[in-house]
Amino acid sequence: MLRHLCSREEQKLAFDCLDLELRGDETECCCDPSALERELLSRIRAMSATQKGQALDIICRYLEGHTRPLEEQHGMDTDIHVQKLLESLHLEPKQNMNKALLFHLFGLLLCECTDAELVKSHLTSLLELSHQDFDQREDIALAVGLASTTHLEEVWALLEHLGNTWFSRWRNLSSEGQPPDANLPWKWISSTFLLCYGQMAAHAKERILPWVDSLIPRMVHYFSCNRADDILKASFLSTVVLLTRVLRQEYGIRRYKFTQTADLIQCLLWVLQEEPNFLATVSRQKIILVIAVLSNLRPSLPPWVRSRVLKVCLRSVYALPPTEKLPGCLPSLDASPDIDVMGLYKKTVYALNLLLQSFFSENPSMDEVCFLLQHMEPWLQSDNSHERQRAVQSILLLLQYAVDTPKSTEEAVPSALGQQLGLLTLLWWDTDMETQSPAHRCVYLLLKLSGQQKGRTVGLHQSKMKCFKVKTSRKGEEELQHLAKAFDKVLSVAQRTQLVLVLLRGLSSRSLLQCLLASKLLLMIFEGRSIKPEQVAEVLHSLFQELPSFHFKKTQQTMMKAVLALGTQYTSEVAEVLLSLDHPSEKQVLTLWTALAANCKLARKVMTLLCTKLQLCPSLEVLESAHQVQLISLLALGTVYELLYIQEYRPTVRQAFAGILLGLLTQLYYLLELGMVEGFLDYQEDRLDSKPLGPCRTCLEALKGLFWTTQYWEVFAHIKLLRGWELFGHLETYTEGVTVLARAMALYDCEVKAVLGQAIISTKSTKEQDNIVAILIIAEFLNSPEVPKYVSQRAMDNLLRQGLKNPNWLVRAMSLKGLSAILMNPKKVALLHSLLRDLLYSLGQPESQDPLGLIVILGDILHRLGLQGIGTFSIQIAQHLLQFFDHKRAKVRGSAILLFGDVIHSSGRKLQQPLKNLTFQALVPLLLHLADPSWEVVTRTKFTFFRCAILLKWEFRKELFSKLAWGQGLGAEYDIFIFMVESNFGRHHQLFMQALTYLCSPYRNLKLAAMKFIGGMLQDYFLDLCFYLKKTDTVILKKYFDALQKDPDDMCRRFYLSFLEDVMDLSHYVA
Repeated sequence: MLRHLCSREEQKLAFDCLDLELRGDETECCCDPSALERELLSRIRAMSATQKGQALDIICRYLEGHTRPLEEQHGMDTDIHVQKLLESLHLEPKQNMNKALLFHLFGLLLCECTDAELVKSHLTSLLELSHQDFDQREDIALAVGLASTTHLEEVWALLEHLGNTWFSRWRNLSSEGQPPDANLPWKWISSTFLLCYGQMAAHAKERILPWVDSLIPRMVHYFSCNRADDILKASFLSTVVLLTRVLRQEYGIRRYKFTQTADLIQCLLWVLQEEPNFLATVSRQKIILVIAVLSNLRPSLPPWVRSRVLKVCLRSVYALPPTEKLPGCLPSLDASPDIDVMGLYKKTVYALNLLLQSFFSENPSMDEVCFLLQHMEPWLQSDNSHERQRAVQSILLLLQYAVDTPKSTEEAVPSALGQQLGLLTLLWWDTDMETQSPAHRCVYLLLKLSGQQKGRTVGLHQSKMKCFKVKTSRKGEEELQHLAKAFDKVLSVAQRTQLVLVLLRGLSSRSLLQCLLASKLLLMIFEGRSIKPEQVAEVLHSLFQELPSFHFKKTQQTMMKAVLALGTQYTSEVAEVLLSLDHPSEKQVLTLWTALAANCKLARKVMTLLCTKLQLCPSLEVLESAHQVQLISLLALGTVYELLYIQEYRPTVRQAFAGILLGLLTQLYYLLELGMVEGFLDYQEDRLDSKPLGPCRTCLEALKGLFWTTQYWEVFAHIKLLRGWELFGHLETYTEGVTVLARAMALYDCEVKAVLGQAIISTKSTKEQDNIVAILIIAEFLNSPEVPKYVSQRAMDNLLRQGLKNPNWLVRAMSLKGLSAILMNPKKVALLHSLLRDLLYSLGQPESQDPLGLIVILGDILHRLGLQGIGTFSIQIAQHLLQFFDHKRAKVRGSAILLFGDVIHSSGRKLQQPLKNLTFQALVPLLLHLADPSWEVVTRTKFTFFRCAILLKWEFRKELFSKLAWGQGLGAEYDIFIFMVESNFGRHHQLFMQALTYLCSPYRNLKLAAMKFIGGMLQDYFLDLCFYLKKTDTVILKKYFDALQKDPDDMCRRFYLSFLEDVMDLSHYVA
C-alpha cells in the first residue's frame, strides 16, 4: 500500500533531510556553534587588536609554511609560536598539527577583527595557499565563511577581485598554449571559490539574501568552466545545498525576488543528467530536493524551466533499472555491503514525489495537475512495466495530495485532462497489478478533482478486480459503463475529445488486453451519444490514422460497431469526414464506409447523401472562387464507384439505383462540359493499371459498374457490344449514348419504374444538366410498353409540353420527339403497320434497288412500334434479313445482322418458338461472320450473336459475353465455338450442315472460318455426327468438300488433305 504523503509537517521534515546530508562536524559548526567554539570566541574577544593581529600573522605564516611541498618546509620555525598561541587559548599544544583547527581559528580571528584592511590582507594570503588538496580547500572555505559573518562586503569584494585576476591569468596562459601554474590549477581554484560561496551563505545567513542574485551567476560561472570535472561537481553541489538551507529558513524569504535561480537549476539538471544509471550516492536525492526548494522562490520559474525540470527528474528516477535489479547494477568498485541501495531508491522516489507536490503547492489548480501529468504521459505509455508502475504510483501520491489541498476556486477546463484520463484508463487492464490498482484510483481521483471543481459528484467506485477477470466478467463491463457515464458527466467536450483520441491510439497497442479495453470503452462512449457533432471530424481522422496499426481482428470488429453507432447519430457529418480522409480507393477508407453498411437504413441514408453531393454542379464562375465544392463532388463520385463493388452495399445500390444512375449521368455531362477529360480516351478497359482514373473515366466506369454489380449485366453487355459506352467519351455523342442506354434498359426492363420516376423529378430541376439527362431518358422510355403502367398519357403529355418551354434547345427538341411517340399518338399504329407491309414486299423482291434504306426504315418503324406493334411481321422480317447476311455490301450485311437481333426480341410469347427456330438457323452464319473482313460487320455480329444466346437461354451467357467483348486469338475463338455447340446439344449435325455452304463463300475470311468450324466439329464431335447425320447429308458434305481439292487457295487444299480421311470415315460410318 502506498503511503499517503499530504501533511505539511511531513513535507517540511523531508526537506530538512538536506541539513543531515552535509558532513556532520562542519554542518554543526556552521549551524549551531559548539561549546568549544563559543569558548574560543569569548577568549578571542578578550584579546587586544594587536594580539589578534599577531595571532593572525603566526597562523598565516604557519599555514604558508606547512602547505608547501615537503622539500620547501625545511627551516620553518613557526611551530613554537603556534604552540604558545594555542596555550594562551587554553588549547592542547599537540593540536598544532591539526590544520583544520588552525583554519577554523584563523576564521574566528578574522571574524572578530575590526581592521578591514587587515582582514583583506590575511584573506588574500589565505586564498593564495595551495588549492590542490580537497580538505584544505574546504578548510579555506570555512575560514572565509567565518570571516564573512562580520565582513561580508569585504569578503565578497576580495573574492570578486581575486577571481577575476586569476581567471585572466589562467585564460592568458591557456591561450599561449602553456600549462597553467602548478599551484593555480583553475579547477582547484574554482572548487575553492565555490566552497567559499557556500560557507558565506551558511554563516551570513539572512544577510546573504540580497546577494543571492549576484552569488548565483558566480557559482554558475565557476562550475561552467569545467562541468565534467568531478571535483567541481562535488563542490558545486555542496555549495548549492548550503545556499538552499539558507533559502529555506524563515528569514522573510518571500520579500525577495531571486531572478537567477533558473540558471542555477539548469546546472543542477546537467549534473542530474550525468548521474549513472544506478544508485550508490545520495546525489540524486539531494539535487531533486534542492530543485524543489528553489522552485518555491519568487518569482515563479518560467514554464519552460519547470518543464525541463520535470523531464530530467522524471527520467533520472523512472529510467532506473527495475527495483529487484538495482542492487546488482552497482559497479564492482561500488559494490559495498554498506550501501543500502533500496534505502537510497526509496529516498530518491520520495524526493521526486516531494518535488511534484512542491510544484503543485505553488499553483494548486487543475491546470497545474494536468501540467504535471503531461510530463508523465511518456512513462505511462512505456513498454517497460516498472516504468509504468513508477509513473502511476507517483501520480497517485500527487493526486491524493491534491485532493486534500485547498485549491483555486476559479474553474479550469484543461483539455489535457481528457488525454491523461485516457492514458490512466488504458492501464486498468495492465498485466501488472502494481500498475493496474493505482491506475483505477488515479482515474477516480482525477474525476473527483474535476467534479469537485465543477460542483459535481462522481458516482464511480474504485475497483479491486484483477485484469484477467475484468476482461470477461459482467462486473467489468458494468464498471466500464459507469466510467463512460462519469466521463460524459464530468468532462467538457474538448476533454472528451482528447480522451477518445488517446483511447484510439491505444487500439494499436500490441497488448490484447489494452486493445480490448480501449475498443470496449470507445464503443460504449460512441453508443452513449457522448460524441458531439463538432468532435466527429477529429475522432474519425484519428481512427483512420490508427486503422493500419491494428494488430487484433476483434479490435477492428468492435471499432466498426463504434463507427456504425457514430454514423447512425451523425450520418451527414460522418459522410463528410469520410469523403475528406483520402482517396476513396484506399483500403482504410473503404473499411469505414463498409462499417456503415451494417445497418440497411443507414446505408440508404449514406447513399442518398452521396448522390446529393454527386449532383453538385457549380458553374465555372463559382468553381474559380470555391474549388472545394467541385472537389466534394469528385470525392463523392469516387466513393460511389468504390461502394458499387462492396458486397455489403449491393442491396442499397439496388434500392438507390435510379438516384445513382441519374446522378452519374448528370455528373458525366457536367464534367464533359468542363473539359475534364484528361486520360479519358487513353484508358484501356481490358488492361490492369495502377494509375488513378481521371474524373470522367471514374464516372463512366461507375456507370458501367452500376449495371454490372446489380445483376443487370445484360444491359451492360448490350451497350458494350454496340460500342455504346464509347459514345459517352465526347460531349457531341453523349446524348446518343444516353439514348442507347435508355433503350437497353427498356428492352431488359431494368428499373424502368424507378428511373422514370427519378427522371420526372429531374425535369423540375433548375439545373440544365438534370433537364437534359431526364428528357433523353423519358423520350426513349416512351417506346417501352412498361411506361403506361406507371404514368398516364395525360400526365406525360403535360410533362412534355412543359419541356417545350425549357430554355435549352435540346430539351425542347426531345420533348417534341416525345410528343410524337406511339404512346402519345396511338392512331399511328395502323399507319405504321400499313407502311410495314409495303416495305416487306419491297424487301422480298429479288433485286431490291436500296436494301440498306429499306432495312434502316424497318428498324426505325420497329423501334417506334415497340413490343406491341409488329406481331407476325417479325417472322417475315427475320426471314428476309437472313438472306442479306451474306450480301456483297458490308453496310447491308451489318445492318441486316443488327436488325435481326432487334427483330427476334420484338414479339410476344406466342411467336417465340418460330423466332427461336429462325435464330438457330442464324447461329452458324453469325459465328462465321465474326471473321468478316468488315470491322463494323464483326461488331454488329457480336451484338446479335449475344442476343441470340439470350433468346435461346444458353447457360454460359455471361462467359460468352466476356469472350465476345474482350477475347482475342484462337483461345477466344475456340471458347465461343464450344459455348455455341454445347448449348445446342442434339443438334450438332444441323450446325455442321449449315457451315458447309460457306465453303463456297466468295469471302476468304468466311471460308477459312467455315473450315475451322467444320474441322473442329470433325475433331471434337465426330461420334455425334456419325449418330445424327443421314446418308443424304454425307452426299452434300462430299460435294462441298471435294470442291476444295481444286480450290486455287492453298489453305483450302491443305484443309482438304488434312480432313479427307475424317470425311471418308464419317461417310463410311453413316452409310
